[in-house]
Amino acid sequence: MGHPVWPLFDIVVRTPRLELRYPDDAMLAELAAVAAEGIHDPDRMPFLQPWTRASSPDLEREALKFWWGQRAGWSPDRWNFTAAVVVGGRPVGVQDLGARAFAVTKAVGTGSWLGRRHQGQGIGTEMRAAVLHLAFAGLGADLATSGSFEDNAASRAVSRRLGYEENGYTIRDREGRPAREIRFALTRSRWEATRRDDIVVEGLDACREWFGA
Repeated sequence: MGHPVWPLFDIVVRTPRLELRYPDDAMLAELAAVAAEGIHDPDRMPFLQPWTRASSPDLEREALKFWWGQRAGWSPDRWNFTAAVVVGGRPVGVQDLGARAFAVTKAVGTGSWLGRRHQGQGIGTEMRAAVLHLAFAGLGADLATSGSFEDNAASRAVSRRLGYEENGYTIRDREGRPAREIRFALTRSRWEATRRDDIVVEGLDACREWFGA
């Protein structure tokens, strides 16, 4: 049975290794628990907003409030598709896809995190490939951008592996200190050059207008 009132719940992106799913509240709670178990070493901060510094249960509560706010604020002109990364039936992280005025720009941005015990297994590359398929093949995007701090080698490696090109940098205030954020861009033509045929998008037709597509 589908979700005619909120059809985003029916979107699934499948690859041979994982699924991306728009999470309901039960899955959001599971994701919050994964985050509370740890995402990165305490002496590092891969995020601009240091939300992972919070202690449990505040971390889980604030994560839920943030995700609920994104859901409530969705509009075709400003949206963020927060997908649960599901491996073996359980969520292991989050893959975001967001856009502003997508109907005009055809440009999207991505962000993600993965629970520490699920890292180093190639999941990060697979989940980004999945969401790029949603963007380019599903929504008709022309450009995808991403960014990562200079000391986040794993994220930069994923971008380069998937065909992104370095596209400048900016200096961010990260916990009161300057940090260089490297920007990456992936054009449709570069994505098409290595497009995969083993990724499937389901449930998108019922809500394309939600994305401004």
